[in-house]
Amino acid sequence: MSYNFPAMLAPSISRSEARDDAAAIAAAWFARLSASSLLAMQREEALPARPLPALAALAAIALAEGRTLLILVPNDDDLPELSNALELSIRPLCLVLPAADFAARIALRATLALLESRLRRDGEDEQSAAWRRQRDRIAANAGLWRETQTWAARNDRSESPLAVAELFPVRILPPAAYRTLQHKTADITLLYRCDAPPELIAPAGRLLRIGPRAAEACHRKLAPLDEDARLMMERAQLSRDIADLELELVTVQAEVADFMRDYYQRVGRRMAEHDALQARLAREEAQRTPANPEIRSAAGKKQRQAEQSAHESQRFTEAATEEAPVFRPSKDIKRLFRQIAQQIHPDRAIDAADRAWRTQLMSEANRAYRHGDERALREVAALWGEGRGEMPAEARAAVSPAPTLRSQVKRLRARLAEIESELHRLFGSRLYELFIAARQARRQGRDLLGEMADQLDASIAELHQRCPAGTA
Repeated sequence: MSYNFPAMLAPSISRSEARDDAAAIAAAWFARLSASSLLAMQREEALPARPLPALAALAAIALAEGRTLLILVPNDDDLPELSNALELSIRPLCLVLPAADFAARIALRATLALLESRLRRDGEDEQSAAWRRQRDRIAANAGLWRETQTWAARNDRSESPLAVAELFPVRILPPAAYRTLQHKTADITLLYRCDAPPELIAPAGRLLRIGPRAAEACHRKLAPLDEDARLMMERAQLSRDIADLELELVTVQAEVADFMRDYYQRVGRRMAEHDALQARLAREEAQRTPANPEIRSAAGKKQRQAEQSAHESQRFTEAATEEAPVFRPSKDIKRLFRQIAQQIHPDRAIDAADRAWRTQLMSEANRAYRHGDERALREVAALWGEGRGEMPAEARAAVSPAPTLRSQVKRLRARLAEIESELHRLFGSRLYELFIAARQARRQGRDLLGEMADQLDASIAELHQRCPAGTA
């Protein structure tokens, strides 16, 4: 799948109009299924003009209403566009699983990483009823969740836990992948341009068929792939999944940077003053009792802590001179960044010059995203489109030879592991724990940083009283 980035700059049907149309179609489908008895006849609907956004909208409705949903598609071909059509707020709740084994492992591992990250972030999107139910689902399947996390961490070619689909309220996959699932039932089943496989378990009253059958039988066996074809499929799958995780990582980093600026402005400066006063008092006590090694050691520790606090406070004070706006990216900006990451990612480069160009564009895209600058993001997209247009036609059309494909896939695999590692490092830091605590306190009507600042002010006042006047 490719995006025509310059076309995204041209006026057309608005995104909101397109979403409203898809949502209306999906709402009608859901209403008809909800009104039917379980023993009713199987329902059929004509193929809408834009079917995949309607399927994505149905997933959002099902999640909002607390229903599980199974969508069967003819093969893997529609999965990239359908995955991109899903609302970013619900994407981790949807298992989009290709039929090809190697691609399925990549997709599952990336989705699990995304789901874990969003659960840890506990942002505003994750306060919805769908996410509350997801936490309940994971709690009810705690053993399976741990087993699945262990499998993902191994990052090998072993088979995933058989019951993994139970962790996801929405499953989107071709019949060939459906056969591998242990958990085959759902509240609502939708057949998109394909026949029901013999293994399908779904009451007729909750089964909806959309559009005519695809020309190719949806339950066909996958033909063996040659090496180039397999590598190209793996590169495409990795590119899509890495784009989701790149978006997640840059979002987490920007949220933490936003919080750190606030923390050092309100708490960090006070902490530096507090530690400096403690070090001063400890130093004076050590001067009064020079023969006591424990007091001298304690004074040294407090001095080092004061120097570290002062250094960190100074560093963030200097960084604040280039203060970024409050990080509040819109859904459109998030979606645009993900589209850019899918196409421009440096690990898809074919040579050093291509990598340098892609790296520069991705750096600009990251900066624009952190600043919520949609105009700059679209400029990056336009530059990419213009640069691709200037390439010789034979270079644009050429299929990468196997050595280049293998190199790209190797780099993409490494980047996937690197993002997961960086997310885990961030989530395990004390600063992130404080960030989450402050977020949760704010939902309770409390200002955690304000409380910390007040406590430090009181402690600083007490330390000033203990410091003899005129001493250094």
